[in-house]
Amino acid sequence: MTEMESPASHPERQRRQIYGRRVGVKLKPAQQRAMAELLPLRRFEVTAEDGLKPRELFAADIKSVWLEIGFGGGEHLAATAAAHPDIGIIGVEPFLNGVAKLMSVCQALDLPHVRVLIDDARLLLKALPDASLGRAFVLFPDPWPKLRHHKRRIVNPETVADFARVIEPGGELRLATDDRDYGQAMLATLLACEAFEWLAATADDWRLPWAGWPGTRYEAKAARAGRAPIYLRFRRRLANEL
Repeated sequence: MTEMESPASHPERQRRQIYGRRVGVKLKPAQQRAMAELLPLRRFEVTAEDGLKPRELFAADIKSVWLEIGFGGGEHLAATAAAHPDIGIIGVEPFLNGVAKLMSVCQALDLPHVRVLIDDARLLLKALPDASLGRAFVLFPDPWPKLRHHKRRIVNPETVADFARVIEPGGELRLATDDRDYGQAMLATLLACEAFEWLAATADDWRLPWAGWPGTRYEAKAARAGRAPIYLRFRRRLANEL
């Protein structure tokens, strides 16, 4: 949807719920160039009614498709893409400042296997085919601490059921948060879903990030505020394990 179009001209999009501002600070000139030159090549749109074949988003042959929801400034997504050139990476972020930062990094590092959806991630989860993702990340999402706002949390029973459907058996869902209440809610919700196995043998498995973790600005912000993040890994169980 362009800036000149109204939501009413796209009835199916009126259900999308994105809270907060779409644009924060003014984009830097380099970010504006990256958005103008690269974003049209990397952006895609989807509706739940249309469905989506994620592998067809990528020109080159890829081994798997991974998804990051709410990539913020794109530090983790870009580092993951750089470390895994054979993986197609989909990033979902509704706020343009984060998208602009990621496009600048993709342009600088030449990351052709990154695609971006600027929309509500829940719409994408509904559109993805069964067992179409090898891995999914939800890192430092908004905790919506007020009780009346908990329904806005991206990790909830409905989305966990969606993740269970779209992540292939043996694949992983990886979560991180610096909000202890949200972390406990995440854990309880995932443990209640028999499709997932929590990959934690010791306390360090959730106190420390997984191997290859590049760090993010939200993690650094939490550390400055004295908040210890929680890192959670869940494996999608095989059919014979259910």
